[in-house]
Amino acid sequence: MSRKIAQDNAKFAIPPKNLILILIGLGLMILGYLLMIGGGSDDPNVFTGEELFSFRRIVAAPVLIIAGFVVEIFAIMKKR
Repeated sequence: MSRKIAQDNAKFAIPPKNLILILIGLGLMILGYLLMIGGGSDDPNVFTGEELFSFRRIVAAPVLIIAGFVVEIFAIMKKR
């Protein structure tokens, strides 16, 4: 009887498959934030709109971040 209780206590609250999904979601969010960085100028008097308002920063990065949050929610809510 005590072995069964010890085995039940050894289980994690989140199964390993869900942990992998959590790491994938975290990776997507990190990738999205990395795509947003940069685009600065050395001269404060020069404004480069093409670099600042590029497709990568305006569309791709936020989509990756939202996808990461969706994967995180799915990984937490998924049953065994």
